[in-house]
Amino acid sequence: MTTTLRVVVDQIVAPVPGPVGRYTRDLSRAIVEAAPKGCQVEGIVSSSLPDDYERVLREVPGLSGLYKSSLARRELAAAWQLGITTSPGGGMIHGTSLFAPLRKHDRERGDQTVVTVHDVLAWTHPEALSAASVAWQKGMMKRARKHADAIVVPTHALAERLQQVAEFGDRVRVIGTAPRSGLVVGTDADRRAERLGLPVEYLVVPGTLEPRKGLVDVFAALGRQGVPEVPVVVLGPETWGDQHVAVVAEENGVDAARIRHFDDLDAPDLAVVIARALAFVAPSHDEGSGTSLVEAFSLGTPVVHSDAPAFREVSAGAGLAVPIDAGGADYADGLAEAITSVVSDRTLAERLSIAGHDRSRAFSWRDAGDRVWQLHADL
Repeated sequence: MTTTLRVVVDQIVAPVPGPVGRYTRDLSRAIVEAAPKGCQVEGIVSSSLPDDYERVLREVPGLSGLYKSSLARRELAAAWQLGITTSPGGGMIHGTSLFAPLRKHDRERGDQTVVTVHDVLAWTHPEALSAASVAWQKGMMKRARKHADAIVVPTHALAERLQQVAEFGDRVRVIGTAPRSGLVVGTDADRRAERLGLPVEYLVVPGTLEPRKGLVDVFAALGRQGVPEVPVVVLGPETWGDQHVAVVAEENGVDAARIRHFDDLDAPDLAVVIARALAFVAPSHDEGSGTSLVEAFSLGTPVVHSDAPAFREVSAGAGLAVPIDAGGADYADGLAEAITSVVSDRTLAERLSIAGHDRSRAFSWRDAGDRVWQLHADL
């Protein structure tokens, strides 16, 4: 008898797959690869175009098939929020987000539903989301509290935050992430660097101008007297609302000519950008997974990061942590000191590079896939 685990893979073909789409793809591949003998993996997807179905099967090879909903993504999201639609029957269902068929089921018959929570922004920073998204996430969290057999989160830090939002007791499980697939520096690295126009030396900073992301704090730090005037590559959109990266940099005393920005690079290009940087600066005030740190660690790039709980957990001392405290000038001063130290002290940079690369070995998608199967077996 074959046991089937059904994984909600719909985010892969969402209009904007984003980080959850990458997570869904890489975790689904790992679940397929880790499938025990006598087990198979089927995908669950909303009603989509034939090309989308083919894309899922191409990006997650080894799926036994796809359960195709009769509803398109938006309608299916609304229906699942209300619990009024059918799902692919009983058995084991694994949601790579809150987008999952959460409803009453019989665990004694082997039916189980697991969902994944990547953040609690709908509660902590609702202004970062649309009103519709906030309402949907809060509605699905209520359904998860009532019907989910387990809730997966990427860090213990997020697990603690989640328990403050909705009490799940012992149903929360921590299963870490890993670098996105394809994030390796190939033999064509020089050609890619030239095409991207990368400076010889530079810092890499992920994020947006949204205050909680900390990019403005980095610009404030770089504008301090005595901080090396190295170029900065920003990984993220060039604007946030009516604010523009170059303008905000100038306002903080950083010449706009020093700023480059890239948004949505493919994995090989991103690998080159991060690997060649003097340092990877992760200034976010609030994070759920810390995946960006793991990616930088895996490429041997020295990391400077805020002391947000998820970052501290993932880094485990392999990066240079800067206290956020109340933010503002004190945080910018701390970032300025840390950045100056890494750029000016090559011994420190080398030590951080080695420590980070060693730390990255603690994270792998295969391990995550094994843990997912173990979780469903425990249930």
